[in-house]
Amino acid sequence: MLRDTWVLFRHGVGVTLRQKVGVVFGAVQPLLFLVLFGPIFATFGTWETLVPGLIIQLGLMSMGLAGFGIVFEKRSGVLERMRVTPASRLALLLGRVLTNAVTLILQTLLLLVVGFAFGLRAPALGLAAGFVLIVVLGLSLAALSYAVALTMNEQLFAPVMSTAVIPLILLSGSFLPMSMAPGWLDAISHVSPFRYVLEALRDLFHGHYLTGTVGAGVAVTAVFAVVSLTIGTRVFNRENA
Repeated sequence: MLRDTWVLFRHGVGVTLRQKVGVVFGAVQPLLFLVLFGPIFATFGTWETLVPGLIIQLGLMSMGLAGFGIVFEKRSGVLERMRVTPASRLALLLGRVLTNAVTLILQTLLLLVVGFAFGLRAPALGLAAGFVLIVVLGLSLAALSYAVALTMNEQLFAPVMSTAVIPLILLSGSFLPMSMAPGWLDAISHVSPFRYVLEALRDLFHGHYLTGTVGAGVAVTAVFAVVSLTIGTRVFNRENA
């Protein structure tokens, strides 16, 4: 399984690196918010508050829609041909998910470089811890996205996922902390796991490590990862049985 995962991952990364424009284009929307909205936000907030929100937005949009790839593979018969090979069924999922993680890492690095150019000053330890948190979240989102893509009508995947991603971005507090929202909206946002992850990222970027907010974010990320990867594995194995 490890060998098959490595082969698929290496192939996926090779394809990704040959499509540099696609990697950059995937980060365009958060970059536009950073460049066009960031200077306005900086007048009453901090870059250490805005940039983590944009990273969460990037993760939701990039990893939440990762299932698009397998929809095309299923439609064109590529997935069917891979299913008849002796490759591990779990490796077929892990190879894709790890490739998506590389894409997210590259896009996040690009966003951080631009953020530092504008005035972001997050500590190295906070950046490193935040990176681990966002990669784990990205892996989980990608696995869940593949599971949805394999169980849903392929023509419904795009509109359903696109519709779901936008409210999740807004309810996470990506643009403004949800503590500034009306009480009813703040209460609804607590249902979203991404709010806890984002608040943990903001604490880490401000140099606060051993806080209840960071602990909650790490715990929610861990639970979300276990649930998402379990669902993704079971669905992928069943669909490829």
